[in-house]
Amino acid sequence: MYCPFCRNPDSRVVDSRIADDGSAIRRRRQCPECGRRFTTVETTSLTVIKRSGVGEPFSRSKVITGVRKACQGRPVTEDDLAMLAQEVEEAIRASGAAEIEAHEVGLAILGPLQKLDQIAYLRFASVYQAFESLEDFEAAISLLRHENEVTAKSARTDRKPLPAS
Repeated sequence: MYCPFCRNPDSRVVDSRIADDGSAIRRRRQCPECGRRFTTVETTSLTVIKRSGVGEPFSRSKVITGVRKACQGRPVTEDDLAMLAQEVEEAIRASGAAEIEAHEVGLAILGPLQKLDQIAYLRFASVYQAFESLEDFEAAISLLRHENEVTAKSARTDRKPLPAS
């Protein structure tokens, strides 16, 4: 690591901390030559392999742009989209792979988007999964209804009755 002040090729790590979102490490360094301190940020690279075979760095903003279209006219805020993109990135990084297919990024979006807004989820899924007929929509809606019923049923059984007085 070159010192940004005197270009000395050596530095000493004084302090290391994990960044707020856990995706990077901030290191405070000191140059033994000039004595000045500077900060570096270390992140792991995550490459998305597109259908054409070309790789490009993962971008939260691309996730947000893609999902924003599906959320048009829905009660979804920019903060919601930012949280969704962070959740998607965390899920992808948790896989431990340095490279991921673009298709896998789309699959990673579906879960958080379904929790965020079911209409936006259907819009995104219809394009992403290439729905070709009304039956495809009906199947997706039936699956959502079933999942909602299961969730509602488990919420009811998780409640404990109040003790009789």
